[in-house]
Amino acid sequence: MIKSILLTGSTGFVGAKLLTKLSLENDVVVKCIVRRLEQSNVEHSNEKLCFNIGDIGSKADYSSVIPDVDVVIHLAARVHIMNNSFSDSLSEFRAVNTEGTLNLARQAAEAGVKRFIFLSSIKVNGESTSGRKPFTAFEMRNPEDLYGMSKSEAEEKLLALGKETGMEIVIIRPPLVYGEGVKANFASLMRLVGKDFPLPFRAINQNKRSLVSVYNLVNLIKVCIDHPKAANQVFLVSDDNDLSTAQMVALMAKVQGKANLSLPVPVWCFKLAGKLFKKEAVVDRLVGSLQLDIEHTKKTLDWVPPYTVEHGFQLAAKKNS
Repeated sequence: MIKSILLTGSTGFVGAKLLTKLSLENDVVVKCIVRRLEQSNVEHSNEKLCFNIGDIGSKADYSSVIPDVDVVIHLAARVHIMNNSFSDSLSEFRAVNTEGTLNLARQAAEAGVKRFIFLSSIKVNGESTSGRKPFTAFEMRNPEDLYGMSKSEAEEKLLALGKETGMEIVIIRPPLVYGEGVKANFASLMRLVGKDFPLPFRAINQNKRSLVSVYNLVNLIKVCIDHPKAANQVFLVSDDNDLSTAQMVALMAKVQGKANLSLPVPVWCFKLAGKLFKKEAVVDRLVGSLQLDIEHTKKTLDWVPPYTVEHGFQLAAKKNS
């Protein structure tokens, strides 16, 4: 029986919602690691269970919080680097996402933690499934950017540590996560659609992209806390309802009660612009596909996403209105 959970990243987009759900479990103690105590989530009913560890790097000391923990859920990560130098940026990603993760996992194993759940990224698989089948959990890792590389290296080292120590490792790779409070490109697009701004995406209707609402992701993480078949597995997660760019924009309009004013600009125009301005990767994220095959997740855990895509879009629109 799980009595104590250690959660990192509890002030983040996913972590805050997971903490809220876990706090409803009266028989489970949830300890949170934060960089500053003033960041501690207001939903946490006991501030004494929030610990200021500082930066999650290779030197962080978890001796004050790790004893008596049954499961570690590691969500904290470095996702942005301002430095443009490849070597320096990669080392910064590795410092937190790879070495920081391994440091926490080693101390967890030494303290007798039973299970370590690591939130990775579909970027470990790659950036695109255009012209190929959807990504699976069993194929070779093929990260193409620095963030994906650091996550891939962390996965490899965690699985090796699990074999060495007997601590169970669970790895979850999500695609784009959205929902109430989402930021970045998804939020910007939602706002543009909500302002009746005509967007040139109606003809981008042959691609398919997997998304996952934060509510489905949180649900899967909760399942993985104590499911016996989750041990030492890699799981891909999505809403199991892939959308084209055109379908995404149409749904954003629908949940906001707006007309879909998207214009039918041919896909070749986007591709030509990408070549002219050397932005092929940016254009591929818009017109290309990124699909996940989650059959392994569903069959192994007897799990299906409990929330619809429309549910997640509605809550994302509510926050961005």
